[in-house]
Amino acid sequence: MTKILVDVDDTMLAEAMELLGTKTKKETINLALSELLGRQRRLRALHELRALAASGGLDLESLREPGWY
Repeated sequence: MTKILVDVDDTMLAEAMELLGTKTKKETINLALSELLGRQRRLRALHELRALAASGGLDLESLREPGWY
């Protein structure tokens, strides 16, 4: 793990701690980074899925059939 010295806005950090339910600055920053990365990965996957569907490479009707999963 990398140690860094960085200036962080105290108001934003306090709000993030409250929203995330974290108790330490370290926990808050690590969880916030994890949440951001997860969100970006999901958005990328959604864009790829939309592009696949738009190109005809995905049969959305088949998802309505029983037992598709």
